[in-house]
Amino acid sequence: MGVLTFDFACGPARATKVQSALQQTSALGSQRGNSYSEIIRMRDTLGVLLAGGAGERLYPLTRDRAKPAVTFGGIYRIIDITLSNCINSDLRKVYILTQYKALSLNRHIREGWGNIVGRELGEFIEILPPMKRVSENWYMGTADAVYQNIYSIGSEQPRHVLILSGDHIYKMNYDLMLRQHKDSGADVTLASILVDPAETKHFGVVEIDRTGRVVGFQEKPEQTDLRSPYNPRMVSASMGVYLFNTDVLIPALLKDAEDQTSRHDFGHNVLPRMVDDYKVYSFNFIDENRKEALYWRDVGTLESYYEVNMDLVSVAPVFNVYDAAWPIRTHMRQYPPAKFVFNDPGRTGEAHDSIVSMGCIISGGAVRNSVLSPDVRVNSYSEIDTSIIFSHVKVGRHCRIRKAIIDRDVDIPEGTVIGYDTEADRQKYHVTDSGITVVTRDYSLFENPVSVDYFTSE
Repeated sequence: MGVLTFDFACGPARATKVQSALQQTSALGSQRGNSYSEIIRMRDTLGVLLAGGAGERLYPLTRDRAKPAVTFGGIYRIIDITLSNCINSDLRKVYILTQYKALSLNRHIREGWGNIVGRELGEFIEILPPMKRVSENWYMGTADAVYQNIYSIGSEQPRHVLILSGDHIYKMNYDLMLRQHKDSGADVTLASILVDPAETKHFGVVEIDRTGRVVGFQEKPEQTDLRSPYNPRMVSASMGVYLFNTDVLIPALLKDAEDQTSRHDFGHNVLPRMVDDYKVYSFNFIDENRKEALYWRDVGTLESYYEVNMDLVSVAPVFNVYDAAWPIRTHMRQYPPAKFVFNDPGRTGEAHDSIVSMGCIISGGAVRNSVLSPDVRVNSYSEIDTSIIFSHVKVGRHCRIRKAIIDRDVDIPEGTVIGYDTEADRQKYHVTDSGITVVTRDYSLFENPVSVDYFTSE
């Protein structure tokens, strides 16, 4: 690679401006942890983003789509969070492993992410569907998904492979993890987060010695005596982010593939077997969300999905999507601006403590503590409270909706009441144990609604 040089013979004033710009660029790189040399280092790293899970616990939102493609925060998809972490960390080579009902996910990646990197520089964000190159089975676990794509990984010849999940909400600079990985001489580094000991039943617990080396695992224990070396009052839990040296990853995957008793999962099988023979270290999570409490959420259930969306609508949101220093990117279709109309007594178009996306029309209705995706219409005298409304939803007049998730392309008839009578809602909709009502359109052979004329030949 050639050396970038600057000619300061253009005069003292111009030279001063150039030097100032270079200093500002260097300072920005230091703040984000991404200097020029660090960007070069990330070029030797390949990201493998697992996005093929069926997401049964998120049903019925995953009836027609993959879990990473589910809407988040009005305009985003869940996978956008991890992909934004990649771009913000200067990780520019990413494979996305898809499998389950991936049509909308594939389209979103193609339209929103395929051209964001420089292909002429060898950068890519690329979808890899199951190819059955080394097996006749579909992906049988996280490790098996990567194993079945060894051919594609080898074609890039990376020094490091970063395994990521497409259904987590968090902000993380992966370059900081890579820096520690190299400095410690690790074979494998896994990201861990500090959690309260009372919450361990929801996490895979990592046993870490005082040097940061991983010496054991406990899978979602009801209680544990383990404590983290990073904070003696807390426990270190796995975040499902794994950084491997490629020459260590490949033989570990081959060995796991030969084990007929394995679940072919990194957390359950591969990593626990490696702690005795390899240098496995932990990276204590550094949160780019920059709040007092660390923010990492596994969007595995309808309850957790509902909660992470509600985290966005407060005055000081727990998860900040407005931080220009760590932007969250996505693909957005063209819509007109949001509009609020009517200001009559009892008929005022208004929204409070809510996210209202482009193309929405609040026509004499009231929206509170809710998240509205693009192209939603709320008609007169209707009230929406603590709810998540997907795109292309029409709410008729005199409706009352509370603590609900309304899937895309749903028409809510005039006078409908949702979220006020749990037993009545169970007769028509999907209601969780915590009382969240999920409304979906009728099952269809097609992604988008079609008219009868579509089936009529001319």
